[in-house]
Amino acid sequence: MGDMNPFEYFVCGGFGGICTVLVGHPLDTIKVRLQTMPLPAPGQKPLYAGTWDCLKKTVTLEGPKGLYKGMAAPLAGVAPIFAISFMGYGVGKRIFGPSQGNELTTTQYFLAGAFSGIFTTSIMAPGERIKCLLQIQQSSTKKLYNGPIDCALKLYKQGGIRSIYLGSLATIMRDVPASGLYFLTYEKLKNYLTDNGAKEITILGTIFAGGSAGVTNWLIGMPADVLKSRLQTVPAGTYPNGLRDVFRDLLKKEGPFALYKGIVPVLLRAFPANAACFVGLELCKTFINYVKGN
Repeated sequence: MGDMNPFEYFVCGGFGGICTVLVGHPLDTIKVRLQTMPLPAPGQKPLYAGTWDCLKKTVTLEGPKGLYKGMAAPLAGVAPIFAISFMGYGVGKRIFGPSQGNELTTTQYFLAGAFSGIFTTSIMAPGERIKCLLQIQQSSTKKLYNGPIDCALKLYKQGGIRSIYLGSLATIMRDVPASGLYFLTYEKLKNYLTDNGAKEITILGTIFAGGSAGVTNWLIGMPADVLKSRLQTVPAGTYPNGLRDVFRDLLKKEGPFALYKGIVPVLLRAFPANAACFVGLELCKTFINYVKGN
């Protein structure tokens, strides 16, 4: 993704983010429901037996629209989130990259990507909080929240701005290392597929590089995401010490493998959703270059 200034990263990242949500939200809903389902009582079966069971029950009980619950919040926020993330990456490349026009090293790509993760927390944390609360609502007759705005207002009344931003630390813990690996993976694969920029990357190449970036992003970011989802969806006061209590409770009751609960729908979503993101970004970049006459 060379030859782009931070503003162009901002525009193209926003367009890519919209593509990501449209493609990936249904599996994100499944992920959150698996992560936050209550532990079964002794002798009882869990609410969902796995990814496919959760998918079937959601569609059966709520229809296909149930898979898109909570999408308004990320769709409204995802354009600025991805725009800021990619702009942060562009800024990071200028901060950590070589002063001349040389290729960035592996470490420099990672640092630039990690830097971008810091940029998004102010928007990402409240959006994630609202999205998760809406996604776990399964009853159409006893809804606690009637949409993202109603959810935000009720959270504010309950605990002020701190309630809306609950989970910000977990979001940073997830996004900083995950973003570093995300951009590093895409850049390295793109360089390989284009002989270090000697030729243009193909659509299939973009799909492969973008999808792979999404997979590596979640492999490193999943544990913090599980902790974040737990913290953001429990009643106020459940974990007075925040993430530390969530972590201790999860390990004590479910063991370390619970840190990867929901990994199957995450990885199923990660490849197509992030492939769509980078295809959208590369198309936007091509359009900008066309407008500029390049």
